[in-house]
Amino acid sequence: MLNFQNVHHRYGDLVALRDLSLEVLPGEIFGLLGPNGAGKTTAIKIATTLVRPTSGRVLLDGIDVQADPLGAKRRLGLMPDTPFFYGGLTGRQFLRFVGNIREMPSAPLEARITELMAFFHLEDAADSAILTYSMGMKKKLGLGAAILHRPKVLILDEPTSGLDPHASRDARALLVSLRDAGTTVFLTTHVLQIAQAVCDRVGILDRGRLVAVGSLAELRRREQEDLEDVFVRVTQRGTEESDLA
Repeated sequence: MLNFQNVHHRYGDLVALRDLSLEVLPGEIFGLLGPNGAGKTTAIKIATTLVRPTSGRVLLDGIDVQADPLGAKRRLGLMPDTPFFYGGLTGRQFLRFVGNIREMPSAPLEARITELMAFFHLEDAADSAILTYSMGMKKKLGLGAAILHRPKVLILDEPTSGLDPHASRDARALLVSLRDAGTTVFLTTHVLQIAQAVCDRVGILDRGRLVAVGSLAELRRREQEDLEDVFVRVTQRGTEESDLA
């Protein structure tokens, strides 16, 4: 459903991704892990057409995202680490704006907005200006906008940062329910507990290179370590590659 093929990217002299090849399967939650600066956000920007890779390509549901960006965007939902909002709009108006961009019919759109506002416990703030929202409320609104049109592929950058424990638990439950309904979820995080709670498989990036990939059970079985031990070991400074990759 999401296929990185030898994706290499530079920002000047800085190599952000080193020939990343990775396949995310239909209907799974895949977590891309790594320390700050590992290249996780660059991978998301390339997958969502925001950045053109130096070389290589990404296929989303069989579509080359650079060759047909609109076709790819129709199939995906995105929530960046820090979502952007028009602060003067209300939460309801913002979701309506997003739905109109995606050409959703009016009646199903309004029903979907009401459903999402209730799920994220934003009913009381639905008609308040977003500039009055807390960071956690904005994060929930951003996640609602990402899944508004029921995308085939949902891409999330640090989806639980800024959420309180209750909202974080709700977000994890939502991701699992989306996966069970057939949505492919690709997320980045440096919170290993999130990966252990929801991910079917994980990949670990270190300085732009994929150094480990597999299910949590496979990683534990091969190395007889928990995820934190694997993460620390394969991202130690000086590590070039892992036999797990």
